[in-house]
Amino acid sequence: MRIGSAIFLIALGAILAWAVTPGLIPNVDQTLVGYILMAVGVIGLIASLVMANPGRSRRVSESRSVVDPNTGERITRNESRDGGV
Repeated sequence: MRIGSAIFLIALGAILAWAVTPGLIPNVDQTLVGYILMAVGVIGLIASLVMANPGRSRRVSESRSVVDPNTGERITRNESRDGGV
């Protein structure tokens, strides 16, 4: 779940819990559904913020060595990059 969809669930839950007249949908407790949606949105928001933490990124390093056939010189190439998710 992304941050935007988590905020959307929180807003939708708040609308159902506090802004819509109870009994609009028969046999459904709109207030309870609103609170459940808000809770799921908060959990999703926390999870998406933890997953977006820059401390979780990995650094990948590669080293390649090749011998030039013409000169016999050893050429080493070092490359490092961020490992994406």
